[in-house]
Amino acid sequence: MNKSQYIIPVISIFILVALSSSLMKKNNFIANQSDKIKGLTVVAPPEPFPRDPMIEIKNVNANWIAVIPYAFTPFGEPTVRYNQNGWQWWGERPEGIIETVTKAHQSQISVMLKPQVYIHNSWVGYLDFKTEEEWLQWESKYEEYISTMVDIAIQNKIELFCIGTELNISVVKREKFWRKLIQNIRSRYNGKLSYCSNWDRYEEVGFWEELDYIGISAYFPLREEINPTKESLMEAWKPIVAKLKLFSESKHKKILFTEYGYLSVDGCAGKLWEIEPLVKQKAVNQKAQADALDALYSSFWNEDFWAGGFLWKWFPHGKGHEEYIERDYDPQNKLAEKTIKHWFSK
Repeated sequence: MNKSQYIIPVISIFILVALSSSLMKKNNFIANQSDKIKGLTVVAPPEPFPRDPMIEIKNVNANWIAVIPYAFTPFGEPTVRYNQNGWQWWGERPEGIIETVTKAHQSQISVMLKPQVYIHNSWVGYLDFKTEEEWLQWESKYEEYISTMVDIAIQNKIELFCIGTELNISVVKREKFWRKLIQNIRSRYNGKLSYCSNWDRYEEVGFWEELDYIGISAYFPLREEINPTKESLMEAWKPIVAKLKLFSESKHKKILFTEYGYLSVDGCAGKLWEIEPLVKQKAVNQKAQADALDALYSSFWNEDFWAGGFLWKWFPHGKGHEEYIERDYDPQNKLAEKTIKHWFSK
């Protein structure tokens, strides 16, 4: 047998090994893509982390976090303010975002960057302007803010970027702006994109085909009783699940709960926007919160159209809380923590 007869079989073996390795990597990638997004919305702390916050996050089996660097639009003013004069909390400033993302990636946790506009004494869903000039001014400032966030996403290999949150009027009246914004982001950023629509407005968004996920703030009102059972909550979810499934199929996109969660108070599975202003007057009810989350996971976990979501919210080392810690949305040191740890282990 000459040398060439030895070389051919050896080369064939190398080719087979390479193909096998490539297929394994591809299959692993597909498997990873099919995993649910088991996410927590991490509240930006006022100052640097005293220790690694990802240890506690990993302990509840989360595999994603959402990072929210808020910007601010004063009521009625066509502007967007971000990190001016350094007054912003550390966790929302570029250095805080980068540190949070770095620690997440070191712990094998993926990240959604979710820049979000806050309007004091109002809600961004009501944002509207009377003149074209005002709209153009606001959009210019918003695009400037988003561009800063996209730069951070690119430089830090952030996996998912949310282009906006609950801008109900803007996305309908100014659809051309949003389509152009998406194109500009796509030209630079290679990660996945979503938009976070309010639970009752997702059908009005006209550009889902341009994004990777249909993002929804999933605060669907279910039951207003103080302590609804898990079974009754699942019954309330049934028509919502059916409707979301049809919508997902019509758009050929998976649905991602870019926000979801429940306060730990009586009646938390009802109209949360009505409960929030009165939250300090509500009785603490950890069981109601845990049951509501259990019902949500039980209703959606085995649905292929549901990509998963980001629980609202998680406070690293307890920093950044309002004055109602025991009533807040977070599951930390509550019955709900066991619930999410159980489901996130799946």
